[in-house]
Amino acid sequence: MTAVYDCVVRHQRTAPLRHGFAYRTSLWLVDLDHLPAGFEARDHAGDPAKSIRANLERFLDGHGITLGGGTVRMLTNPRTLGHVFNPLTVYWCHDPGGRLAAIVAEVHNTYGGRHRYLIDPAEQTAEKAFYVSPFFAVDGRYRMRLPEPDRKRLALSIVLEQGDGRPFVATLTGRARTAGRRSPLATRLVSLRIRIQGIRLYLRGLPIIPRSLQEEAP
Repeated sequence: MTAVYDCVVRHQRTAPLRHGFAYRTSLWLVDLDHLPAGFEARDHAGDPAKSIRANLERFLDGHGITLGGGTVRMLTNPRTLGHVFNPLTVYWCHDPGGRLAAIVAEVHNTYGGRHRYLIDPAEQTAEKAFYVSPFFAVDGRYRMRLPEPDRKRLALSIVLEQGDGRPFVATLTGRARTAGRRSPLATRLVSLRIRIQGIRLYLRGLPIIPRSLQEEAP
């Protein structure tokens, strides 16, 4: 099954200052065994010489999870006119009997970094281990809601918990439509919007946490 979802992404920061925004985008839900053109291993974590599925299975094998040929569905965007930027790619990984064995959340930052989080379908939490925003330290815990999309809609959310607070919430909602013509500017607009919002936060006086310090931290 291949589906395209017209989506709304919302970000809400509550500390140390309040700031929120929303924008429209689109995302594709694809089967890793039947990928349309434009979905390439070099745009995701792992060895670019191998397939997306092979790289994902190697990651899962390292955590003691074997899919045994089960279906994997991926929510992401394809490369269009030589460009792609996916802040979040989600993989729903099934065993041969169709049971959801694992969820993998692959996060990309605007510095070219990539990181995979292995998510237990029952708990859907993960310790933050990757530098994304220059305004948040690499600590705390993500509480996620990542139900597998159906043929009509998707609704995902990620909440960052730090200390006793929840300083950041992101939601993604969308409705399915028939796969058709790709927007050549879709992912360029995503990366542009992220940078614009970062500039707005900086101009409002929010202090930057240097990436070098976070990467050197134990």
